[in-house]
Amino acid sequence: MAEHIAARGLGYRYRQGWVFRHLDFRLAAGELIAILGPNGCGKSTLLSVLSGSRPPIEGELARQGRIALVPQSLAPALPFTGLEMVLLGRAHAVSLFAAPGPADYAIAHTALAQLEAEHLAERSFDVMSGGERQLVLIARALASESPVLLLDEPTAALDWHHQAHVLALLRQLADTGLAVAFTTHAPQHALDFADRVLLMAAPDRQEFGVPEAVLGEDALSALYRLPVKRLQLPDASASTAIPVFRDYLHRKATPAP
Repeated sequence: MAEHIAARGLGYRYRQGWVFRHLDFRLAAGELIAILGPNGCGKSTLLSVLSGSRPPIEGELARQGRIALVPQSLAPALPFTGLEMVLLGRAHAVSLFAAPGPADYAIAHTALAQLEAEHLAERSFDVMSGGERQLVLIARALASESPVLLLDEPTAALDWHHQAHVLALLRQLADTGLAVAFTTHAPQHALDFADRVLLMAAPDRQEFGVPEAVLGEDALSALYRLPVKRLQLPDASASTAIPVFRDYLHRKATPAP
């Protein structure tokens, strides 16, 4: 499989300190990778670096092919409709001073349909819910026909049905040869759909491997600072991860000895 992104010893820092360093990451055609970590661990920053939006402070980074980055949110300066937002993904294919053609419109409509979001085509983007905006931004990335998709928490504002639909679509896109990576706070997403997972536990501590090996109970419990249980599903080949919120509540309510 052709590698679209290869990073070795990658590091990035802000004035207050390192967000991550010594990070190794590879993303190949036909692969779906999930990136997990607590709030503030640098998941969004990592996607910006991998996409080329930010230069790394240290390490080596090689990219091949056009990359579409889907941010968590976006506030456009103009009141675009959903269809117009998706058409922005065709900018690379439209000549300067030219308007999108019938083929571009067809691609944009197909992208919305893939996400069950055709009803958003004529709605103003600035009055959409957070989940609706996410669907439109993902459609914009699909319309770009980029071989690499990087998505920052693409299911964060979605209900369970749309979460499953988006993740299944990402899996299907990877199976057709795209290289796809997404960030998430749900280990279940990685266990159910991803080929590999990057666990960002601390600025200088990451684990990169297959989900079943990386996402153990101890690792997840330490990552999210509350008990996490791995449960076997009726299908013997599948398991999931469940946070035990109630146990955390009891621990907080119990005075320290």
